[in-house]
Amino acid sequence: MKQFISFVIKEAKHILRDKRTMLILFGIPVVLMLLFGFAITTDVKNVRTVVVTSQMDHLTQAAVERLAQSEYFTITQTVSTPQEAERLIRSQKADMGMVFSHDFASKKDGIQLIVDGSEPNMATQWTNYAQGVLANMQGSMVNSKMLYNPQMKSAYNFVPAIMGMLLILVCAMMTSISIVREKEKGTMEVLLVSPVRPLMVIIAKAVPYLVLAFAILITILLMARYVLGVPLQGSIAWILAISTLYILLALSLGLLISNIAQTQLVALLLSAMVLLMPVLMLSGMMFPIESMPKILQWISIVIPPRYYIEAMRKLMIMGVGVGEVMKEIAVLAGFTTFFLILALMKFNTRLE
Repeated sequence: MKQFISFVIKEAKHILRDKRTMLILFGIPVVLMLLFGFAITTDVKNVRTVVVTSQMDHLTQAAVERLAQSEYFTITQTVSTPQEAERLIRSQKADMGMVFSHDFASKKDGIQLIVDGSEPNMATQWTNYAQGVLANMQGSMVNSKMLYNPQMKSAYNFVPAIMGMLLILVCAMMTSISIVREKEKGTMEVLLVSPVRPLMVIIAKAVPYLVLAFAILITILLMARYVLGVPLQGSIAWILAISTLYILLALSLGLLISNIAQTQLVALLLSAMVLLMPVLMLSGMMFPIESMPKILQWISIVIPPRYYIEAMRKLMIMGVGVGEVMKEIAVLAGFTTFFLILALMKFNTRLE
């Protein structure tokens, strides 16, 4: 155990001596947290819409049909109370609710939109599109109720996304490059023939990045809460627990990349192709997955950050219980197990 701790301390000192790396690791989160509010968005399609009405008169039916005939909205069901619509939105079975007043037919007035505001850019577009579709309804007045994000702050959307991107890049990319650097210098073989078991050497090199990942996570959460004013609605314990699982997934992926790559350049290119671009484009970080072509939606299924970002948005912004993110937890656990087994198999092959 003393030898293992010595390896951990040695790797930690090596990281701390590299001032440029430390500046990148802690400078990028701060910069992104302050500037990433200008995320690029695209048009949305097939917004799942729930109709709330006590009676389906001719004018209400006309408004519903007008909305359904557009390419942007899909009417999923009809309920009788706004509370039922909010419950469907909270359980992720609907994106928007359209509430008609009981005297809508006589007054031609009284439409309210209940929108999931955990993704403010999308919520704004949904509201604008709905108002545009209903604009030709003479005399109608449409008002909106924004759930979870009444101030429409873009930080509500990009904070979980930045967490998903930075944690996997720091843990996977930096860990893989660190191990490959030992290969290039010729010191990896020396470490592997040391009295410490080879697997312990790899774990010892990953531990400092695990600690750094937690430091970055805490930095992001503190900035989100006290600088950007993003409330952490859900359980902090579960946010940290799921983040730990995600960090382990990233470390396993970094170990796998280090076993494949022989040089730091190859490791960097693999990390960029396997991590950076898919995370940016297919995780839901910048573009809504629902608006992507079907083939890209299918590809996004195998992008682990997608599930972490979804879980963090539900826990941090919507404040749901852990039961609502069990699917994401199960998928992340499955990815972690798969990458870890594959990495260890490749590692054992190299030793032989």
